[in-house]
Amino acid sequence: MATNINKRLDQLRTRRTGIDRAHRVAKDAAAEVLAKSRIDEAWQKRAKDQPYTRYCLGAMQAVDPDYTRISIETAERVGRQLLSNLHALGIPIELGIQGSVPLDVHIRGVSDVDLLVLETDFYTYNTRGVMSLGGQYRSPTQRTSLLVLGNLRTQSERILKDKFPAATVDTSGGKAIAMSGGSLARPVDVVPSHWHDTVEYQVSKLERDRGVTILDRKVPKTIDNLPFLHIYRINERDKSVFGGLKKAIRLCKNVKNDAIEEGRKINFPSFDIAATMYHADSAGFQAGIVNELAVLAETQRFLDELYHDEAKAKSLMVPDGSRHIFDNDDKYQGLRTLSYEMDELAKEVAKEQSPLLRISPQATILDTRKALRETYVPR
Repeated sequence: MATNINKRLDQLRTRRTGIDRAHRVAKDAAAEVLAKSRIDEAWQKRAKDQPYTRYCLGAMQAVDPDYTRISIETAERVGRQLLSNLHALGIPIELGIQGSVPLDVHIRGVSDVDLLVLETDFYTYNTRGVMSLGGQYRSPTQRTSLLVLGNLRTQSERILKDKFPAATVDTSGGKAIAMSGGSLARPVDVVPSHWHDTVEYQVSKLERDRGVTILDRKVPKTIDNLPFLHIYRINERDKSVFGGLKKAIRLCKNVKNDAIEEGRKINFPSFDIAATMYHADSAGFQAGIVNELAVLAETQRFLDELYHDEAKAKSLMVPDGSRHIFDNDDKYQGLRTLSYEMDELAKEVAKEQSPLLRISPQATILDTRKALRETYVPR
């Protein structure tokens, strides 16, 4: 990794400013991205003579809020076209945004945003819930999720091609319609879906407990998930550790991306990275409110623990409780590769902060973590 830190710093900057994906947005948006990329962010002015430290600090930071706002506004613009045109066809919908953008753990200035298009005149429910047992749902229908979502997908594709003629509307994906370019300031992935009333939702009536059913048209099959419960639980845990959890998630995602750029294979999806770091030690992250490098120390420690304890790793559940995180071996091998990358980063950052570690061949990973936890990097 030592020979690649300057390249990684450059990749981090281009990723955060969005110039690596400027070709996927409208011309005026691309010009704005390019102009803004010439202005240094705050992290670029810190730890001037310590490139590993500077990389780590930058990799933990949230993307500029203006970029996040533009992503959400672009998704809402696409959503308004679908709302009015599907309504005209007698298909009522409501909209939602899922994924890393609303959670603010995306690492790209030009980041795809997932727009849920939820048909509201059809939903499914768990028959074991209190509302179901109490007879509060309407009579059964002959319609099925596959038929409803298949039609919603077909009509959405037609509308999007008609209303965004200059944009690329890629319909080849199984789960989402991928839009980019044309007049769009950011790429948008449109996900046809409907609600699924879980047992928990039937009690709480809270949207975060409500499931979402999407279509994988390539199989075809439907998939149930809990995107809003995931967002809620990550947000709550992050608040309790003063922002340390999201910093760790962004750090892992950036390190993963740069390792892949250098030729390493890391099959460890972003959703599962977030789910994994959710289980790390809260006290370790809380220390990062003053000494930010403590977040790196805890991230390295926890990934290392899971590297050496496969049984523990494979017992961990995603935050919404719907499945195990490591439900296939490729993901676990991806974690092990990411753990190695984080080991190397932690060692190099600690050497920059501790003269003793630079000259001590007997230094251990415990010494590395100690140096990281005790270091304050001026702003």
